[in-house]
Amino acid sequence: MALSTADQYVEFGIGQEQYAVQIQDVHEIIRVQEITKLPHTSSYVEGVINLRGRIVPVISLRKRFEFESVPPTKRSRIIVINRQEEQVGVLVDYVNKVVRIHDTQPPPERLGKHNSAFFEGIGKSDSGVVSVLKLDKLFEDESD
Repeated sequence: MALSTADQYVEFGIGQEQYAVQIQDVHEIIRVQEITKLPHTSSYVEGVINLRGRIVPVISLRKRFEFESVPPTKRSRIIVINRQEEQVGVLVDYVNKVVRIHDTQPPPERLGKHNSAFFEGIGKSDSGVVSVLKLDKLFEDESD
């Protein structure tokens, strides 16, 4: 039985934590390239990249979720997300695979340091428990 794209997610990780976004929100996944820093941006904004002539802002999921900062590795990737009329890159430690997520439940009111507003829900994939991200909240500024 073929899966519809609504059932498919791109699973990725920050440290030992597993996250996912719906595949239809993903434009492409690229290796980390030179990121140009920008002054006076939110702490989690890494800067911008030039993606085939298009300037794309890049946020660090590590910084957004207040994990320890570490430099990108060979496994690090930028997931380019389609967001309204623009594209935004999300820097992650690694990308696992395209998965189907089962038994999705609403997130608890409070997830440690993380406000549950960042998450659509928490479910299970073949590799374990995975948190499905709510992209609109992820890209909002802390002051919004």
